[in-house]
Amino acid sequence: MPEPTVNDVLAELAALDEPRAREINAKHGDDHGVNLTKLRAVAKRLKTQQELARELWATDDTAAKLLATLICRPKAFERAELDAMLRTARTPKVHDWLVNYVVKKSPHAEELRVAWFADPDPVIASAGWALTTDRVAQGHDDLGNLLEIIEKEMKDAPERLQWAMNHCLAQIGIEHAEHRARAIEIGERLEVLKDYPTPPNCTSPFAPIWITEMVRRKS
Repeated sequence: MPEPTVNDVLAELAALDEPRAREINAKHGDDHGVNLTKLRAVAKRLKTQQELARELWATDDTAAKLLATLICRPKAFERAELDAMLRTARTPKVHDWLVNYVVKKSPHAEELRVAWFADPDPVIASAGWALTTDRVAQGHDDLGNLLEIIEKEMKDAPERLQWAMNHCLAQIGIEHAEHRARAIEIGERLEVLKDYPTPPNCTSPFAPIWITEMVRRKS
């Protein structure tokens, strides 16, 4: 069987597009209608194809970009290429998958974390915070400074950046007992996501609740 072309894959994704899935995804800021389980099945069949992944990413199709993150070879991207890719990740899901499935596995992850963390674009900065949160779990060496930044900036940060900072705050409280009381106090005082609607049997993203519940589960 000949290898599928980018047009073949785009046609397959278009055939999988469902109005109901598009409606649900739109509520989360994503403009595609492909069920993610079906998208992963396509990726599993295609396996790793780096050049096809690059061609899919170069399209303006959200489902194609998501698929690209699943079939690429993360270590094959150059630092500048990953930076450019993040800046064309228009939707939250594409942004999230690129950071978690590709950048975190790249040898350039730490270099990009530092650069993105200080980027003036809050969406790009949120990627830096996501990578920092991942590092917190591994033992970040400057947690006090992170807490100071969160304390000063999280309350008024744009939504995507605020979510990323809040996740970092919770991670610090969950993973580092010596900073737990301060992390909870900051969360209680700032009240970020305190009233966020949370479905039954799910943990609230409000940091004090999130920290307390995850610590309880660990013990």
